[in-house]
Amino acid sequence: MSPRNAEKDRMLRERRRKEILDAALYAIARKGLSGTKISDIAEAAGLSVGYVYKHFVGKEELFAALVERGQLEYRAFAEEALRKPLSPYDRLLWYTKEWFQYRNGWAITIILAHARTSEAVPYEIKKTVRARFVDNLKPIAQIIEEGQKSGDFVDGDSMELALIYVSLMEGLILHDIPEIREIASLAPESALRLLCRRTQNQG
Repeated sequence: MSPRNAEKDRMLRERRRKEILDAALYAIARKGLSGTKISDIAEAAGLSVGYVYKHFVGKEELFAALVERGQLEYRAFAEEALRKPLSPYDRLLWYTKEWFQYRNGWAITIILAHARTSEAVPYEIKKTVRARFVDNLKPIAQIIEEGQKSGDFVDGDSMELALIYVSLMEGLILHDIPEIREIASLAPESALRLLCRRTQNQG
C-alpha cells in the first residue's frame, strides 16, 4: 500500500470511529449502558454490526473510548478558558457561555455521571473517570484562584469552588436537553452570581 493510500485508509478509519462514538453517545445517554446494544449503535451510525466490531472489541471498550473522548474534550475546553487573554471574571464568563451552547453537553454529562455511578460500568473505568474528573477541575480552579486575588471571586478553597461551579453547569445543562427543554434560556451572568463578588455586589 502506498503512503498516500495508507493515509487515506487511516483517515477513513478515524472518521468511521468518530461516527460510531457519536452514535454511541446519544444511544447510551438515552438508554444507559446496559440498555444499549451494539446493534442500536450500528443502526444509529448507519453501519453494520460487524463493522462496529472491526473498530471496537465490545460495548465496554466502546464505552471506555467514549468517556475518555468526552473528558479529553472537556479538558481542552477548560484549558482554552484558562488561556484566554481576559480577566478571570471574563474567562469564567466565556467558559459559562460556551458550556451553555455546547451541543453535546447534556449527553456527555449523562454519560460521565453514568460512568461514575452505574453498576454496569467496570470498576477500572469508574476509577479512571473519577481521577480525570478531579484533574479536569484544575484549570477552572486556577481561574477562580486568580479571580480571588483580583477581588472578583468569593473566598474559599479553589478546587472546592470549582467542583461546585462545574456541578452547577452540569445540572443546568440537564434542564436544556433537546425535545424536553425545561428552561427557555440559560443566563451565564446569573450562574456567575454563585462565585463572583462583583455580580453579587451589583445585585
